[in-house]
Amino acid sequence: MTATDLPMTMPLRVTRNDRIADGIHLLEFRDPNGKPLPEFSAGAHIAVRVPNGLVRKYSLCNDPAERDRYQIAVKRESNGRGGSCNLTDNVKAGDELTVTAPVNDFGLPPRAQDFLFIAGGIGVTPIMAMIRQVVAEGKRFRLFYCSRSPETTAFRDELSRPQFKNMVTIHYDEGDASRSLDLRPILAERKNREHLYCCGPRPLMEAVRAMTDHWSSTAVHFEAFSEAETHKADDKPFKVRLARSGTVLDVPTSKTILEALREHGLEVPSSCETGTCGTCRTKLLAGEVDHRDLVLAEHERKDAIMICVSRARGDDITIDR
Repeated sequence: MTATDLPMTMPLRVTRNDRIADGIHLLEFRDPNGKPLPEFSAGAHIAVRVPNGLVRKYSLCNDPAERDRYQIAVKRESNGRGGSCNLTDNVKAGDELTVTAPVNDFGLPPRAQDFLFIAGGIGVTPIMAMIRQVVAEGKRFRLFYCSRSPETTAFRDELSRPQFKNMVTIHYDEGDASRSLDLRPILAERKNREHLYCCGPRPLMEAVRAMTDHWSSTAVHFEAFSEAETHKADDKPFKVRLARSGTVLDVPTSKTILEALREHGLEVPSSCETGTCGTCRTKLLAGEVDHRDLVLAEHERKDAIMICVSRARGDDITIDR
């Protein structure tokens, strides 16, 4: 994300930077003058400009009914580009940071009454806001939360309260793939017209996507908390043919289809740009695709493509643009 991509920004004061689990900090932001903040709904995120100049998106985890503060949970990534470490290690209460107004690519459908949440690690962050909203509205939910250990589990005390005894399952795998939660019985059938929301590491989301091909595609929702795998070492350049105009564009290994279209002055709807929200869905007319999204069900992939992450397998593809 660059500065030109940011929505409305505002200077907010940091009022908390507390360690809530091993390697995870809770940061809280308030208006310096005590004014109400722009409202948000469960699943929304903000972008924060950290002191080293990087801009990072973080899901809001507090109650959407609260207008006096934004709260985010930040996992300290020592092997990252420095944004999370800069926030957790160097930012203190009283500092002011530039924060964007909330944006929601992961919202809850207002008419749904039942929800199934699956979270992995720090992916529980947006789910916390969802749980708060669902409980306030008198709706029902189940949460399956996969974590390495109790010490690394954010919000463990809150989710272990007696009121959530029959709704929340926290599964610890100690980093051993053979001890991963068995999702098959959980996803075998869609109960009570549940809407499924999943956020976590890419392998977890890909497993959930594979196991929900029999669900209605409109009932399965994903959010990536890390950058999508838009580029791979063995990627090759290809051409994208725009059927309506007859234009042929080159897509180099360093660019996505979406970026190539924008460079040629073509405005294309997009939002998350991680292959999880579905905004950039485009009709595929010809060619074989390397699908890298988490939106399309298997039966939809023969005639649709998410142009923010997916690429051609061969020399060219044709899309309905």
